[in-house]
Amino acid sequence: MALIITDECINCDVCEPECPNDAISMGELIYVIDPHLCTECVGHFETSQCVEVCPVDCIPLDPAHEETKEELLEKYHKLTDKK
Repeated sequence: MALIITDECINCDVCEPECPNDAISMGELIYVIDPHLCTECVGHFETSQCVEVCPVDCIPLDPAHEETKEELLEKYHKLTDKK
């Protein structure tokens, strides 16, 4: 699954620079995660870095974008091949 930032976000700015895929950006009111770029840090780290640094715990799994670890790893390979 990709991750999603809920409306509990306080715009603290700590998650965006932690994302190795540049999937996090400022939305209209709060930060948002592009599900096409989010790999939950699979391929980069053992844990999702944005979740680790979020002070308000507002980054859960996005039920609208269910993916297996294998699918996330495949997405990681596609994203890193482009770089």
